[in-house]
Amino acid sequence: MRINIFLLTLTLLLIFQKRFQLTIYPYRRNTISYMAKAIKIKKGLDINLYGVAEKIIVEKATTHYALKPTDFNGVFPKLLVKEGDKVKAGSPVYFDKYRENIIFTSPVSGEITEVKRGRKRVMEEIRIKADEEIAYLEFEKANPNDLDGNEIKKRLLESGLWPLIRQRPYSIIANPDDTPKAIFISGFDTAPLAPDNDFIVHGHGDLFQTGINAISKLTNGKVHLNLFADEQHSAVFTNSKGVQFNYFTGPHPTGNIGVQIHHIDPINKGDTVWYLYPQDVLTIGRLFLEGRYNATKVIALTGSEVLKPRYYRVIAGTSITELITGNLNEGNLRFISGNVFTGKRIERNGYIGFYDTQVTVILEGNYPEFVGWAMPRFKKFSVSRSYFSWLQPGKRKYRLDTNLNGGVRAFVMSGEFEKYFPMNIYPVHLIKAILVKDIDLMENLGIYEVDEEDFALCEFIDTSKIDVQAIVRNGLDYIRKEMS
Repeated sequence: MRINIFLLTLTLLLIFQKRFQLTIYPYRRNTISYMAKAIKIKKGLDINLYGVAEKIIVEKATTHYALKPTDFNGVFPKLLVKEGDKVKAGSPVYFDKYRENIIFTSPVSGEITEVKRGRKRVMEEIRIKADEEIAYLEFEKANPNDLDGNEIKKRLLESGLWPLIRQRPYSIIANPDDTPKAIFISGFDTAPLAPDNDFIVHGHGDLFQTGINAISKLTNGKVHLNLFADEQHSAVFTNSKGVQFNYFTGPHPTGNIGVQIHHIDPINKGDTVWYLYPQDVLTIGRLFLEGRYNATKVIALTGSEVLKPRYYRVIAGTSITELITGNLNEGNLRFISGNVFTGKRIERNGYIGFYDTQVTVILEGNYPEFVGWAMPRFKKFSVSRSYFSWLQPGKRKYRLDTNLNGGVRAFVMSGEFEKYFPMNIYPVHLIKAILVKDIDLMENLGIYEVDEEDFALCEFIDTSKIDVQAIVRNGLDYIRKEMS
């Protein structure tokens, strides 16, 4: 009798697991529940590129840095310094004109050498020549467990660390006057050549836990730490206290924070969710343990045109010049701060973006191709099986460039985006609602849940060559303006 009950229970459990695509994990020490939630993402696409960073961290001190106001959506910068001024690491440089309590501070000590402006006098970069030895503006050390949420916010705002925390909807810097229903931390990245966060945070358990203790005071809800189910994880992650562990498996964009929020705690109109990434948590931890804005971070120099792809320990906003000198193939190259899907193009002497932990170097695609798509191209990647490379088994690597392989065409495709978009949202319908500026339709189709990075894969496979990410960003900016 007992055997029959056991077999019946086991059968029902297997049926439940298969029906809801759940993977059951055993109890992990210090988690808040005995059964972690796991979600399998089926839609998406992994692209294996040459140039994965070797797991070696090189210390790299450079002399030129920049703050880039263009890294922050919805920020209207107002300068607090001028060319020739001296600053310390942590000194205020500019603030948001419409939210004056959100300030942006220097990552290094040194001299303001240039305020670079673009078209219509838009402030693009505040460039700083660093001192040989970094001098820090001192803040008071504290144990986050001894502070309340308001005191935590005050310290993050004064130090300039508040911009590390962003919100959905709109993917802008979080409003410190709000209280989010939850905070999300994505512990993994599935973008091409993305850095390994387990490798980066390893050995920094005290910093990470201190950061967790601080941000947990900013919400009445849960702090979600999302990990990839198919990998072994650093003890820094698995031993974290005060977080809800969620496990994911599946292709890119499984690592996107928007995809994770959608499957764990979807955003409805009126909801606010905050999010950040592992190295942001470390930086916040340093503020409380060291009493200073220590902007040290580890970035991955990746891409097919890098001779020795590897990790570098740098300070945020560093110039890439000294990272790439003598470490590149010859040719016409594209330099990207970030990954190939969502990163921003920078010059050879450009600066790493505030949120970026990756620099990618690939070939430019500004050259004609003989008879174009008609060639068999066994080494050319294609999702539509236009080339014969799909006949080759195994996960081969590709050396891609920036060539669009065609021009802009009518936006009339059907069912193309839905094959790769892993949210319960109609992507084409939402894009067209944005184009016609129909706010009600945008809301009904899920505009509050998405960010342009969630559509990056759609843009990559788009046969119409439409700039999908720019459309989504314009839609988010428009609806935020209309709803404010």
